[in-house]
Amino acid sequence: MDDTASIRRITLARLDALVGDWTEQVNLPGTPAGRMSFEWTLDRQFLIQRSEIPEPDFPDSVAVIAVTSDGTGYTQHYFDSRGIVRTYVMTLDERTWTLQRNRPDFTPLRFAQRFTGTFAADGNTITATWETSDDGEHWHKDFDLTYTRIPTTAGAQAGQERNETP
Repeated sequence: MDDTASIRRITLARLDALVGDWTEQVNLPGTPAGRMSFEWTLDRQFLIQRSEIPEPDFPDSVAVIAVTSDGTGYTQHYFDSRGIVRTYVMTLDERTWTLQRNRPDFTPLRFAQRFTGTFAADGNTITATWETSDDGEHWHKDFDLTYTRIPTTAGAQAGQERNETP
């Protein structure tokens, strides 16, 4: 196996930290808990993320997470129930998950966005914040949220792939 394939394999394996089902709680008054799930597809080459919050102000979404061409990072291709399509640069390590969008892609860039999530030591909670910026320099918090792993989906299922289409 060459170095690029080895790096890609390691980068893909890091995504196992997300695999499974999670409760998604936006920390805004009156917002009900939602659900987020991650599952492998296409022979573990891509990770599918689905999010549903039973609140009209928060769109349902599907994202496809792919390893970048150099094998060292990720791109998240995001689609939602409003018809929005966006591309985020993504990083993931043992403690931190980030997403950032700071240039136009499939839609104009009216504001930049960034997401930072921090994993608890046991890996079963992610405390996160979405921020926005009108100029790419001055950021303000949009909202906080917390993801809590649903216990029945951890462990053995993390390496399994479902054969469902996204």
